[in-house]
Amino acid sequence: MASGRLIDRLVKSARLDPVLKMVELSNGDIVEMYVKPLTAAERDRAKKDARSEDPTAFALQLLVRKALDENGTPLFSAGDIPTLKNEIRDSDLQALMLAVIGVDEEEPLDMKSGS
Repeated sequence: MASGRLIDRLVKSARLDPVLKMVELSNGDIVEMYVKPLTAAERDRAKKDARSEDPTAFALQLLVRKALDENGTPLFSAGDIPTLKNEIRDSDLQALMLAVIGVDEEEPLDMKSGS
């Protein structure tokens, strides 16, 4: 039986390191982004900021908050939401959002920033 407080064991096992997600766009281009697994606090904040019960609005908030480049810099800002909604092919946007939501399906990778 493992020793220590349960909360400490849970934190240690959380594995919140970013994972590399590769998404193929409809034109065949591959987009690489890093995404950290979602925490309950981040989920709550994204739901609040979505200001809607629409799951797409929630997933869009997660995409903007969670998609990072290899250095840990956000790929999007809140100001990009109208462009993402109006000027990006829906199938590509859906693929990006699903990659963020499905981040727990893969093992964490070291980011190229030397981590």
